Amino acid sequence: MPVTCVVGLQWGDEAKGKIVDILTAKHDIVVRYQGGSNAGHTVVTGGQSYKLSLVPSGIFRPDVKCVVAGGVVLNPAALLEEIDGLTARQVAVGDNLIVSDRAHIIFPWHFEEDRLLDKRLSGGEAIGTTLRGIGPCYRDKVGRVFAVRLGDMYRADFRQRIEHITQAKNDILPGLCGGAERVRLDAAEIHRQYSDYAERLSPHVADTTVYLLDAVESEKNILFEGAQGALLDIDHGTFPFVTSSNSSGVGVSSGSGVPGRYVSKVIGILKAYTTRVGGGPFPTEQDNETGQHIRDRGNEYGTVTKRPRRCGWFDAVAARYTARLSGVDVICVMLLDVLGELPELKVCTAYELDGRRTTRFPSHVDDLRRVVPVYETLPGWQQEITDIRQMDDLPENAKKYIARISQLVGRPIEVASVGPDREQTIFA
Repeated sequence: MPVTCVVGLQWGDEAKGKIVDILTAKHDIVVRYQGGSNAGHTVVTGGQSYKLSLVPSGIFRPDVKCVVAGGVVLNPAALLEEIDGLTARQVAVGDNLIVSDRAHIIFPWHFEEDRLLDKRLSGGEAIGTTLRGIGPCYRDKVGRVFAVRLGDMYRADFRQRIEHITQAKNDILPGLCGGAERVRLDAAEIHRQYSDYAERLSPHVADTTVYLLDAVESEKNILFEGAQGALLDIDHGTFPFVTSSNSSGVGVSSGSGVPGRYVSKVIGILKAYTTRVGGGPFPTEQDNETGQHIRDRGNEYGTVTKRPRRCGWFDAVAARYTARLSGVDVICVMLLDVLGELPELKVCTAYELDGRRTTRFPSHVDDLRRVVPVYETLPGWQQEITDIRQMDDLPENAKKYIARISQLVGRPIEVASVGPDREQTIFA
């Protein structure tokens, strides 16, 4: 059955948006199934660059339905801003965008919780929150008592619900900062503002779970678009330096409502090197001239936050773990061109932990912090490859590099990307 999933296999920012944009030409529906406006996708097409956070990357093809599923936590203001920005640039956003009535909504109290907790915990190693209310909204989702879904905003008791939650949050929030601040949320203003959001979004709202189940049973071509990366998965990533959702392939079913048996192909996206944002262990990090060279060549600054990303060598131990975790069939190696000026490249093939060599990715962050990467050195190709369109035309050392990645990860290479544009893509 023609159902495909695209998953990032590192700590996010693997250029998934480009691959999703290319693949949408062969699909009827593109689905974003988890995360929130903390995740950024950049799509370059027709010489123009578009930055998306909530709208699926398939929006640039008018005949494709774009679905924001129930596993996403939604900032309505951010979604509407994105819609307005696309419309202003003549990108059609109408009945081609469908938003789940089950998606949980981010409210002002979530931003306040994020801010106050970040301020209180700023003395330690930062988990990496984007302060966009994502974690607090997921926390309320699981807690249930203060949760509000998009569909709830159209119910008669919406105002009463906002008043009840606002009163409770006004009591709770000062405790997060030890009483150092007095936080007062205005229930009437929040209700007015969010009612306006609900009205504007109403043409897009539907039960996407039923919509997608009908679609798979009708054998529609569906593309699931993951946000962030598998190493940030709340259950299987480098906890606690993770996101608040299942960002690996295992999150597809819970986020969309579509059983995993319908997914026929999983595509894993990898950078030709490794990056991460925020705190947490990063065994192959290069906090030196090499790391800065990669950062500058790859423009490694956050799509959403603009924060400089930490950069390092390719970690095959981590990538093999996430490929297995996400059930990956093939891999795409992105940003290969970024490495073009380096005389030699290193790939982490194993870790040393307490004097023993292992290819197992540790389950505990403290163990990952103590590992020493075991490197294999490969020669660089030291030439620009952005105009190459065939695998056979790549420099010999570039071909050997991606072949070694494929061997170590244990999955075949389907795509090599040599630039941000759709055209700068090489298919095996």
